[in-house]
Amino acid sequence: MPGVKVTIVRYISDEPQPGIAECQLEDAHGRRWSFVEKTANMSRERLDGRTIYPQQGLIGAEIVQRSLDTTGREVIRVDTGPWGLESDEGVTQFDILPDLLVDW
Repeated sequence: MPGVKVTIVRYISDEPQPGIAECQLEDAHGRRWSFVEKTANMSRERLDGRTIYPQQGLIGAEIVQRSLDTTGREVIRVDTGPWGLESDEGVTQFDILPDLLVDW
């Protein structure tokens, strides 16, 4: 399953278990997107209020399209919707650079 690297920036709550945190994704255009989600959906590590942040994390995504931008960089459009993940603005599709994509 493809995963997208994110930065977990803060822990929000212990409820519901195993907890809620905020992570951020920086897209290929330099825009930062925030997600508030269960910690288990962004890290295999046990995260809580005592964890030191930021932490590296991953979110699930499906590859929608691969293309080149006007400068010749590869840009990958991913969709987090099939994993039930959306940004705090309700967006599920993001253009990312290949270095953010990993096998999860």
